[in-house]
Amino acid sequence: MAELIQVFKISRPAHRERLGAFGRREAIWCLLFLSPWILGFLVFTVYPVFSTLVMTFTNYDLVQSEPVRFVGLDNYRNLIADPRLGASLVVTLKYALLAIPVGLAVPLALALLMNARNLRARKFFYTLFYMPYIIPVVSTLFIWRGILNPQSGWVNMALKALGVNEYLLPQWTTSTTWVYPALVLMSLWGIGQNMLIMLAGLQGVPTSLYEAARVDGAGPFQTFWHVTLPMVSPVIFMNLILGVISIFQFFVPALILWPPGNGDPGGSTFFFNLYLYHQFFTYHDMAYGATLAWLMFLIIMAVTAILWWTQKYWVYYAGERQE
Repeated sequence: MAELIQVFKISRPAHRERLGAFGRREAIWCLLFLSPWILGFLVFTVYPVFSTLVMTFTNYDLVQSEPVRFVGLDNYRNLIADPRLGASLVVTLKYALLAIPVGLAVPLALALLMNARNLRARKFFYTLFYMPYIIPVVSTLFIWRGILNPQSGWVNMALKALGVNEYLLPQWTTSTTWVYPALVLMSLWGIGQNMLIMLAGLQGVPTSLYEAARVDGAGPFQTFWHVTLPMVSPVIFMNLILGVISIFQFFVPALILWPPGNGDPGGSTFFFNLYLYHQFFTYHDMAYGATLAWLMFLIIMAVTAILWWTQKYWVYYAGERQE
């Protein structure tokens, strides 16, 4: 046995050397095949990100003929004194408080229905719910503008046919109260992807847990609360993070449905990203627009860090809560 161990110790470095040479060749070929993507990532992502950071310390403006110069922290000081920035953040927060819970609950509810054992034509429903997600956003918005028209829209016409008084009909696109439910309703049109992600999480729950719950006498609600919800909490957490990111990038519906994107009705759609868009493409103030972009990045990072810290209290991995 001692001789075998000695032989193994002697031959091990040679084996490592052969494996290392083979691994180096594989690494070279891997980098060669990945080089187009790496080059594109460096040129079209990394370089623009750092160039915008440099812009925040300059007076770069596409309209003014003044030469570009270093202005220090002036753009960051302007953030503090900008009243429209605060208004856009409040609008974004109002929408987030409604859109994020609905954007988590509805896909989960649909996934529970799709996961039912007695559901027929399962693949048909998968396709039916996912298809709206691949339809271009602008086309979808024009359709919804017609559907939610307060005078001739299908929704209000259906409510009127059900006996709702004309004066009580929701003014979806003209009321500061109803505009957020209207935007959330539009966003639900494309929840097919989130539903499939939730469904994948549900199908990963071990059936033995449900059987054990039934043996213990747990009802449907108790099974959902103590088995299903904890087991799919990692998926919910991922969708929550993605939802927060998408909220701060939300501006296309406000720009398309209420042109030219000034926040109508009554400033209720003046989202943070819409303000950033105007700074870049309407006022051509590249320096201040870049400052807003970095502010958005820092806000998203801060909110993500807080959510990441809270996961130890409610997210379960493999059935165990992280401590």
